[in-house]
Amino acid sequence: MDGLKVSDADLVVYVHPSKSHKVPQAILRELSSLLFNRFSETFDGVVLAYDVNVHSKNAKILSGIHPYLGVKLQAKLLLFHPKPDMLLEGKVVKLGQQSIHIIVLGFSSAIITEEDIREEFKYKIKHGEEVFVSSSNKRHKIKVGTIVRFLVKSFDEEILHMSGSLHPAHTGSVRWLDKNMEDWSNADRITKKRKESGERQEVQSLDNTTLDVDLQCECSLDVATSRVGKLASLLVTRATKGPYVYFAGLTS
Repeated sequence: MDGLKVSDADLVVYVHPSKSHKVPQAILRELSSLLFNRFSETFDGVVLAYDVNVHSKNAKILSGIHPYLGVKLQAKLLLFHPKPDMLLEGKVVKLGQQSIHIIVLGFSSAIITEEDIREEFKYKIKHGEEVFVSSSNKRHKIKVGTIVRFLVKSFDEEILHMSGSLHPAHTGSVRWLDKNMEDWSNADRITKKRKESGERQEVQSLDNTTLDVDLQCECSLDVATSRVGKLASLLVTRATKGPYVYFAGLTS
């Protein structure tokens, strides 16, 4: 799954004098307070796990009313920082006709609204249970409890909330996608080929368009100006049409 990274960090943990006889426990308590807490700008992500190595058994005593102990250590941090166009996986906890609600890694929430659910998924109620069923493969279903793979559109660092999309062919039920990898890969390739073919046809239609600009001496000034204007218009149109390059968002 995307959105996870390991980072090396040099840290200083400040230990209260009353904990001087239990420094290892005090260090772990301080680091544990960072877990799943909030997005850290310092570490550029949400801390999910850590592995610590203490540099030295010696600690620097800080001056003040309470002389804290500054313990230097090195840590490997597992961070969570989803960005647009990343693929994440999560569990569906709520589902309705207009939205799908997901929990990622047990603490971050995501929502996929109706306009971001591709057309092949049809909303139905079967045996009193709400479900999205694929019209191209009835075994591809999304319901409460399903682990889904979705594309990240945006991430709110303050509340750890994401908006996602199921438009790409390689998104949907993880279980179905893993079993039918060849099918959705082919569907994805076909979609891309159709887009490329449409762009090529548009360029070819412009190439086949000819404009006679035979400006002979006997032509009036008005006629010549009109024809040159048409040629300029064609060149501008050619420059602003196809092939296009689309930027869906930032990638890591």
